[in-house]
Amino acid sequence: MTRSKNPATLTSTSPHDPSDVVAAHRAATAADVHSAAERARAAQAEWWSVGAAKRATALDAAASALESRADEATALIVREVGKPVVEARGEVGRTVSILRYYAQAGFSADGATYPPSMSGYLFTQRRPHGLAGLITPWNFPLAIPMWKAAPALAAGNAVLLKPSPDAMGAADLLADVLGTVLPHGLFNVLPGDGETGAAVVSSCDVVSFTGSSAVGRQVIVAAATAGVPVQAEMGGQNAAIVLPDADARRTATMIAAAAMGYAGQKCTATRRIIVVGDRSDMVEALAEAVAAMAPRDPAEPGHVVGPMISEHARQRVLDAIAAGIAGGGRVLAGGGLAEAPPGPGWYVRPTLLDGVPCDHQLAREEVFGPLAIVLRVDDVDEAVALANSVRYGLVGSVHGRDLDLILSLSARLQTGLVKVNAPTSGVDFYAPFGGDKDSSYGQREQGTAGLDFYSTTRTIAVVPHGD
Repeated sequence: MTRSKNPATLTSTSPHDPSDVVAAHRAATAADVHSAAERARAAQAEWWSVGAAKRATALDAAASALESRADEATALIVREVGKPVVEARGEVGRTVSILRYYAQAGFSADGATYPPSMSGYLFTQRRPHGLAGLITPWNFPLAIPMWKAAPALAAGNAVLLKPSPDAMGAADLLADVLGTVLPHGLFNVLPGDGETGAAVVSSCDVVSFTGSSAVGRQVIVAAATAGVPVQAEMGGQNAAIVLPDADARRTATMIAAAAMGYAGQKCTATRRIIVVGDRSDMVEALAEAVAAMAPRDPAEPGHVVGPMISEHARQRVLDAIAAGIAGGGRVLAGGGLAEAPPGPGWYVRPTLLDGVPCDHQLAREEVFGPLAIVLRVDDVDEAVALANSVRYGLVGSVHGRDLDLILSLSARLQTGLVKVNAPTSGVDFYAPFGGDKDSSYGQREQGTAGLDFYSTTRTIAVVPHGD
C-alpha cells in the first residue's frame, strides 16, 4: 500500500509489478464511518425482520454470484496480493463454500428449552448484536472477510468492513457481489487506515479483527472500553515437531510447503521446525525441499511461491535472515534476494536456517515471510517445552508413526489447533478456529462458533395468564 500526494488517498498496487495500480480510494473518515453505521442500522432492522429463510436465500444467491465470477476473482487475488494462482482459485472456492455453509447454518436451532420453575415455558433465543465491525488483512482478501461477514449476516447483523489498504480491489468485488443480493446499506466497505479502523470499532456492537499483535491489542482495548464483544486473531510462531520415526522425504515436502507456500504469508505457516533426535537425513531433505521452491510469477500455474506483499515486508525478511546469521545461524537453503526474479516486484528466496539459538529473536517472534528455522533437540519432552516456549499459541503440527506418542504429545501443546501428519497451514472453515496465549483473544471464529459470537442469547419465561 502506498499513499499518493493526497494523504487521504490510498493506493493498492500489485506486488508482482508495483507500477500496476489495482485500486485507489479516498480513506473513509470518522464521519464517513458514522454515516455508514446509521444506514447499516436501518438496514439491519429490516434484515432481521425478514426471517432466516430469506436471509439464507440471499446468502446462497451471493455464493452463486461469486461462483459465476470465479475466474475474475481468482485473477484479481493473484494480481493484487501476489497469491499463486492455484491457491487463489482455492480461496475463491472456499469463499463460495463459506457463504453456502452459513446460508444453511442460519436454519440451525437458535436456542434451547428448559423445565420451568412454574407452569408454562422457559426457553432461550439467539438474537443479533446489531452492527458488526470487521477489520481484515490482505493475505486472504476474500476468505477472511467472508468467514467473518457471512456468520454475522446469517445471525441477522449488518456489517461494516474495513479491509487492508493492500486488498481494496478484492473488497470492492465483495461489495459488488453482495450489493446485488442484500438490502442497501447492510454490507459496507470502508477503505482506510488506523483512523478508519478506530471509527469502525467505536461505531459497532461487536468487533472482529485479524492482523498484527500490535494493532490487535489496540482493537481489544478500544472494544473492551466501549463494552462490546471482541475477538482478535493475531498470528503465531508455529512449530512442526518431527519425531524420530517420521518419513524424511514426505515430511520435509509437507513442512516446506507449509513454511514457504504463498511466500510464508499465512498466520498458520510453519516458522520453527523442531527435529527430535539425530536426523541429518531429515534436515537434508528439508533443505532440498526448500531450495526447490524458487519464487515465480504468481500467475504462472504449478508454482506456490510468489512475491512478498510490499518492499517493506521483503526488507523485514532480509533483515531477519541477516540477524539469524549474525546470531550463529547457518543457511541451509535460500538466504537473500531471488536471483533473476520473475518481475520487478518484491521477490525473496525461501530461506531455511539451522543453528539459530533457541532464545534468539528469530526463534521467538514471528517473521511474516518465507523464512523458517531448524531447531534440534534430544527428546520429546525437550521438543514440547521448546514448542511451548513462545508467547504465541496458534497451531502446531506433529509428524511421525507412533500414534500413541503423537496423541500424548499433542495434548501437551499450548495451541488452539494441532495438526497430525499434516501441514500447519490450512483451516477447515466449518470447525472452530483460534489460538491460545497471544495468538487470539475472545471467542473462536468459523463454524457454529461464528454464529455464537455474532449473536447474544436471551432467556424467555412464559407463564400462562391466570396462573
